[in-house]
Amino acid sequence: MDLIYKVFKFDKNSREGVVSATSVLSVIVNLSVALMKVVVGLLASSIAIVSEGVNNATDALSSILTLAGTKLAAKEPDKKHPFGYGRIEYLTNIVISSFILFGGFEMLTSSIRLIFAPEKLSISYVSLAVVAVSAVIKYALGIYTIKTGKRVGSPSLEAVGVDCRNDSFVSLVTIISSLIFLLTSFSIDAFAGVFTSSLIIKAGVDILKDTVSELLGQPADEELVRKLYKEIRDADGVINAVDMILHNYGPDSYTGSCNVELDHSRSVADVYSVLRPLQIRLYEKYHVGMVFGIYAVDTGSKESKKLRQEIASFVQKREHIKSYHAIYSDPQSDRIYCDLVLDYEADRMKILDEFTAYIKELYPDKEVQVNIDRDFV
Repeated sequence: MDLIYKVFKFDKNSREGVVSATSVLSVIVNLSVALMKVVVGLLASSIAIVSEGVNNATDALSSILTLAGTKLAAKEPDKKHPFGYGRIEYLTNIVISSFILFGGFEMLTSSIRLIFAPEKLSISYVSLAVVAVSAVIKYALGIYTIKTGKRVGSPSLEAVGVDCRNDSFVSLVTIISSLIFLLTSFSIDAFAGVFTSSLIIKAGVDILKDTVSELLGQPADEELVRKLYKEIRDADGVINAVDMILHNYGPDSYTGSCNVELDHSRSVADVYSVLRPLQIRLYEKYHVGMVFGIYAVDTGSKESKKLRQEIASFVQKREHIKSYHAIYSDPQSDRIYCDLVLDYEADRMKILDEFTAYIKELYPDKEVQVNIDRDFV
């Protein structure tokens, strides 16, 4: 790897440099293995081995796409795309999964044809040894690429690694079918091709599903969310942090919002001195541009404690209410505020009506303002 970093002048301390170097390594290994398998497969007249070689060549193209996608995704934000180009990596993933699916379907059709029109095999233990060596190489490359992709947060690199690892399993099936032929003269090569092509197609579908899910908007990484909540809740004077929303603009770029509960007696200047440094810290440590909303809460008065106990009693009897917050009785407007966090199976309107009626019965002179929340992270 040091040679690749040196020759191509990649920065080993940057995400872009690590992804680029790993992609180049994958291209070199996959092209070498592909050439070796195609030659052996043609000499042995084995469609399974030739198909593996073609698939390895496709892997090399996937790595080239990952390299290109990473370069484009690193472009600075501009007037046309103010949040940057990070999501290009997801588009790269879609193209990679399409190549995988195409190769899988091509292999499937060739294998099905061979079932009905079999060809004579010419497999030797030497060719089998070549496939075994390539399987070990591909497995090692796959594990390394997956780990690197997870470490630097590159879904494209992870996809390439998963494909490489799956290729080693495909090679194992080829080895088994070849051994059966060598020991019994009975060929299951075409059926092995059907099986391995099914694995390839499944891998392509899984990568495509995960990428589409990212583009549609799925919850952020749990570990990141946990760290963000801890950082915010540990800030001086913050009673609680809730309602976090994170928008992903690339594997390592987020914008988000979070509501914080603060004592209602604090001044604007006092709140600013806490939240502004917190915003800067979150961006520097986690690359998250966070905007804060403020909930004023009264935790000291007897009336406030009584209201909280009454709401807690209501929540404990409802299985679909996950939590509650932002409780405040405003003396100026005679209005009671509260947010309820519901799971996705809850009947939103039913719980809203029940809660409103419950509070109105306890406080008939108060107006009730309830906000229904979901967990977005």
